[in-house]
Amino acid sequence: MVASVMLDSLVTLISLMTVTSLSTAMIALGVMGALQPARRITWTPFDKHGDNIVFLFRDRRLVDATPDARSLLESGPGFLEDWARVLSILQARFPDLPQAMAELPARQQFTLTDSSGGDQIEAEWRGGLVRLVLRDGASVLDRIPHDRFSHSAQTDELATLRGVVDDAPMLVWKESPDGAVRWANGAYVDLVNRVREQDGPLGWPLPRIFEHRPVGPDPAEPPRRLSIRLPETEVPRWFDCYAETRGETTLVFALPADQLVKAENTLREFIQTLTKTFAHLPTGLAVFDRDRRLALFNPALTDLSALEPLFLSGRPTLFEFLDRLREKRRMPEPKDYKGWRKRILELESAAASGTHQEVWSLPGGQTYRITGRPHPDGAIAFLFEDISAEISLTRRFRAELELGQAVVDSLDEAIAVFSSSGSLILANRAYEQLWQHESLRTVNDVNVIEATRIWRERCDPSPIWGDLRDFVGDSGERAEWTAEVSMLDGTMLSCRFTPLAGHATLAGFTRLSSAMDEMDAMELPERTLALPGNSSLAAAAS
Repeated sequence: MVASVMLDSLVTLISLMTVTSLSTAMIALGVMGALQPARRITWTPFDKHGDNIVFLFRDRRLVDATPDARSLLESGPGFLEDWARVLSILQARFPDLPQAMAELPARQQFTLTDSSGGDQIEAEWRGGLVRLVLRDGASVLDRIPHDRFSHSAQTDELATLRGVVDDAPMLVWKESPDGAVRWANGAYVDLVNRVREQDGPLGWPLPRIFEHRPVGPDPAEPPRRLSIRLPETEVPRWFDCYAETRGETTLVFALPADQLVKAENTLREFIQTLTKTFAHLPTGLAVFDRDRRLALFNPALTDLSALEPLFLSGRPTLFEFLDRLREKRRMPEPKDYKGWRKRILELESAAASGTHQEVWSLPGGQTYRITGRPHPDGAIAFLFEDISAEISLTRRFRAELELGQAVVDSLDEAIAVFSSSGSLILANRAYEQLWQHESLRTVNDVNVIEATRIWRERCDPSPIWGDLRDFVGDSGERAEWTAEVSMLDGTMLSCRFTPLAGHATLAGFTRLSSAMDEMDAMELPERTLALPGNSSLAAAAS
């Protein structure tokens, strides 16, 4: 009994000592905890439910992320750093995220909800650490089909499409309503890296490389050509920008236009050269396009047509142009207007086929030659030439030729002139009567060989014809020489062969028998007068 009481007392004493020791230890720990400094608070990115997408950043460098967050990060543009890539991914669902992140150090935390009202993103700033949590992120993953084969096919197709867009030989980017670049392909990013002067990773949103916006307020605005100058070259690069509006954003395609700009500059310089050349031509030029409107003219046209430059600059039609020419009396007056209109249509079709050419005799005495020529793309060109001086000279030359022919035709001596090549270029009427040869009609078809053959056939054999052929073809110094031949009818001919200017040769033929008859006729009265006192005998003799 006594032993039992003593055991109970010992257990009670031990229990009291234990409680006192624990209390003392707890008090000591509390005091030590109060004396120690507060430790830095850290986060683990893993949510206790494991169903959120969480990112942890320090100085915009990714420190840690959940597996779903890393999968989401890999779907972003590979040319961006982690911070900019996350913003580029989440901004499509949370447009205000970049502005809110800029204000996060001052606000310490914020919560954004997407337009559907289902998903949220929470951000918290603590001691230089930024923690981003995408709530209900599983709902995004739930949209992916559970069939792994379908998911794999979609992933492969997405990778192919991204590769195609990034490797496309054009710039493609998306702009927000404020002009910020929210997405771009690889060609745009490569050009941004070439244009930027500073080093370091790209930020978000992407920098603009064009000074002006490629699109205007009107979606139907035609393509706008923009240029950008690269640091390593002085020649700017040109792009033709096409825009497609999709909701509040604008998708822009910039096609390289360097070759096109170079071709346009070459064409412009060529046109300027032609314009300067045409400006000094005395020939009037009028080019009408496929719609038959005046597209190009030179100063000579204003002088020849007497049309005002203001009228020509207004691009009149072909009918208006010719109608004004008729009013200015710079084209032949038509007999009737209907016939004149028909003539204009014939003129247009002939010029388009390249067969039109005519001469206009103007009421003022001037003469114009009009030539029509087809041009590419259905255009036609008309050339106006003032040939009044040429026509006057031709007429005067023709009159002189006719006068010279009349002079040689009046001579009794038969004359034939051969050129240096031996062609017959001139003969008179006495020549034709002597040799029975219509040389005036076939003068271009007769040479010295053919002529001497005709002469030889009508004369007794003589070596002078061969000598004449050698004389005509001799290129050295020549002297006049003469000879006599007998024709088959007994007529004696005195021949003279004289060198002329330009290495031409003159051949002259005179009937000797006719000359002797005339001399006898002139000497006979003198002989009858010498007979003394016999008039009857003189009369008989006469």
